[in-house]
Amino acid sequence: MKMIKGIFETHLNVTNLERSHHFYEQILGLPHAYGQKDRGNSFYWIGGAGNAMLGLWEKEPDQVQRQHFAFHVSLEDMKHAVAYLEGKGIPTHNFLDDDIGELYVFGWMPAVSVYFKDPDGHSLEFISMLPDEAKPELGMVPWSTWEKMHGRA
Repeated sequence: MKMIKGIFETHLNVTNLERSHHFYEQILGLPHAYGQKDRGNSFYWIGGAGNAMLGLWEKEPDQVQRQHFAFHVSLEDMKHAVAYLEGKGIPTHNFLDDDIGELYVFGWMPAVSVYFKDPDGHSLEFISMLPDEAKPELGMVPWSTWEKMHGRA
């Protein structure tokens, strides 16, 4: 019996709930689902109401440990993800953080992704699965190289 269908929610501790509310709702565009100021929390829908949720909890700075999670985005949206984020003043980098200005494909998945940080320094990622057969033997390759290998560039 296969019970687990996906991850429904994840939670992050943040140092300033209002600042994080602005980032996740106004900058990233997540719809606000629910919040309790008196309890220091705020919840956001991901992928539509009832699909998945992100919870933010305001804590003292010494209680905020940096974490990582990825948002699934469409392949079409991934083509514009860097421009979208940087247009909102959010610096981006690839997995290797090598400054070549190009995103990488994880050959074992295969998927392409871009990384950025929230106001508390949590590592966030936009990731999109590619419609190709996995090639783990390639490790990581620049997205343009992957696309050329598959006759799309």
